Amino acid sequence: MSGEELVLRSTRVITPEGTRAASVVVSDGTIVAVRAHDAAVSTHARVEDFGDDALLPGLVDTHVHVNDPGRTEWEGFWTATRAAAAGGITTLVDMPLNSLPPTTTVANLRTKKDVAAAKAHIDVGFWGGALPDNVKDLRPLHDAGVFGFKCFLSPSGVDEFPELTQDQLTVSMGEIAGFGGLLIVHAEDPHELAAAPAKSGPRYEDFLHSRPRVSEDTAIEGLIAVAKRIGARIHILHLSSSDALPLIAAAKREGVRLTVETCPHYLTLTAEEVPDGASEFKCCPPIREAANQDLLWQALADGTIDCVVTDHSPSTADLKTPDFATAWGGISGLQLSLPAVWTAARARGYGLQDVVRWMSTRTAELVGLDRKGAIEAGRDADFTVLAPDETFTVDPARLQHRNRVTAYAGKTLSGVVKSTWLRGQRIVSDGEFSAPTGRLLERKN
Repeated sequence: MSGEELVLRSTRVITPEGTRAASVVVSDGTIVAVRAHDAAVSTHARVEDFGDDALLPGLVDTHVHVNDPGRTEWEGFWTATRAAAAGGITTLVDMPLNSLPPTTTVANLRTKKDVAAAKAHIDVGFWGGALPDNVKDLRPLHDAGVFGFKCFLSPSGVDEFPELTQDQLTVSMGEIAGFGGLLIVHAEDPHELAAAPAKSGPRYEDFLHSRPRVSEDTAIEGLIAVAKRIGARIHILHLSSSDALPLIAAAKREGVRLTVETCPHYLTLTAEEVPDGASEFKCCPPIREAANQDLLWQALADGTIDCVVTDHSPSTADLKTPDFATAWGGISGLQLSLPAVWTAARARGYGLQDVVRWMSTRTAELVGLDRKGAIEAGRDADFTVLAPDETFTVDPARLQHRNRVTAYAGKTLSGVVKSTWLRGQRIVSDGEFSAPTGRLLERKN
């Protein structure tokens, strides 16, 4: 705020030291102090008092498919970043697919940035992609500031982003490890998927059997072995199989440089509740049974799983056909991820401090954004103001996503986002948005 201080007050400020009543002092878009709630305020400061509403650091979502350019009828930077802001997310990192072109060369990254620059309501970073034929492009993309590289071990669902074979994985992982990069992996084993029963039709049970847990478990076991041998840093995307948790925990104990994420839909939705034909619930790997979900929550609590991200992967409504075998696989969750996770977390005895750790602090750490993820001096003044005890019923018509297809339709959730702030500026409040002020972010080192 160029020479003028802003003071945000709340009786519930979520800080690294705990939840407390506090006044957060902001100058020039940066947090300069966290003081006592009743601390004296300079005469020229503007004070925003949120009462008992909670003040959280803005969420950092490191797994978002914006699809812009090329498939902007599915989603785009304007709509995706508005939805994120409405949900309390102030930073996202965009996946290298399903845009056209994919972010697999420096030229394609430049195209993506040119499209995003004027449309971003929040801060945006970019992942690169690791393909069978782009090993030569990995170091240039790293030098251009991508936060790491995504690969698939099984078909991605789009022809322009093919999966890696085991040999190709080893080559790409070695190249990325050589310059200290991060490889993030969609871990489903193609041989296990090929061996699974495949049936078309509307029965969710049939779809669930076609993406068995063993496909994740086998892929993760193989990844850990290669990463251990090479000394690479790897991150497992959207874990849904609880059977893989012992493998992951053991690898971490052995010092493998491994982190793991899961998603709101795996933590809040269960296979038992998915109606036949309701492909708004389809994603890969799939939403599994309630008993599996319980174990994912335990793994979050003990640190085996590091963080929670949306894997926002929308499509046009016509691609969500009643046939689970052919429907597009992806859950739209940007605007609803915080209330969905908070609703389930509080029911299990967790607090907002836990949610912030999973959805802001650890995601910022994953990609090295040391100015994000916490309310403390020196960080960007990115905030979410949340009324944690207020509830609402999900109405798809009120979502900012370009295509308002949601697995949460009709659900009553706790936690209403009252306003969202980016570098000390209110960017959304009670459904009203400011002009886009988001910045394009690059990896620092």
